[in-house]
Formats: sequence, C-alpha cells, structure tokens
Amino acid sequence: MLKVGDIAPDFKLKDESGKEVSLSDFKGKKVVIYFYPKDDTPGCTKEACSIRDVYDDILKAGAVVMGISKDNENSHSKFKSKYNLPFYLLSDPEHQVLEKYGAWQEKKLYGKVQMGIARITFIVDEEGIIKKVYSKVNPEVHGEEILEDLKNI
Repeated sequence: MLKVGDIAPDFKLKDESGKEVSLSDFKGKKVVIYFYPKDDTPGCTKEACSIRDVYDDILKAGAVVMGISKDNENSHSKFKSKYNLPFYLLSDPEHQVLEKYGAWQEKKLYGKVQMGIARITFIVDEEGIIKKVYSKVNPEVHGEEILEDLKNI
C-alpha cells in the first residue's frame, strides 16, 4: 500500500468517453484519486454524490478528481450521466492501477474470500507526492473530508 510521502505512480486509463487520461496530465495541480468497487451501487453512489456536491469547492482548492473502478467505459458513462457527476471516471478492467495503488485486495463477503476493490482515496500534490491516504472511507461524508484536507495541503 502506498503511503504519505510516496510518489504517486503514473498511469493512463480510459475515461467514460473512451479518452485516455493520465495522472501526469495534471502535473502542477492537486489530484484526488478515489478507488471504488462498482458503479451505481448504494455505497459507491453515496460516495460519488458526496464528492459531486462539493466539487466546485474542490476545483477552487486547485484539485481535480478521478474515480477509478474496473467497470467499463459504458458503465461509467451511464453512472456519470445518471448522477450528474462532473469528474473523471476511469476504467481499469485489468486492475493494473488498482494493484499499483493497493486498492485491489482480498475481501471477505458472506464468509467467502475473493479479490475486489477496496474503497481507498489518495490526495496527490502538484509535484506528484501523496499527501493524504484514506483507507477507511465513510461514503456519505467523504467529499467534505476531502475538501477539508485539501485546504491544508
């Protein structure tokens, strides 16, 4: 798992429209990278909407937001449209970026162990250094937490 002070690994993934987006595209800006399990599920919808609701303030704090899951571009497009999400949703079907960031983890569901996506968020500064890691995320208030921390980075 990456930690505060580490250099955020660069990546290139497709967004909801099929356009390639890389972390290095945003050098000189703060970047919020949040990993989430699945489009249009209750917890992921709450998390995305909590970020959406403070997105203008996140932009004012000099940051952009990228949500990453293994859902495909079509799923992301529907999710983004349904909830009017103004930020990037990136598709990582081979979970390469998920693994680099430690978000691809063993999970236990109903006593069964399988690999899946952990709800983890990173704030990366203008130089590409990780300044904050959220390994325990409360989806309903996550946007506010991010915004508060961005003010101090």
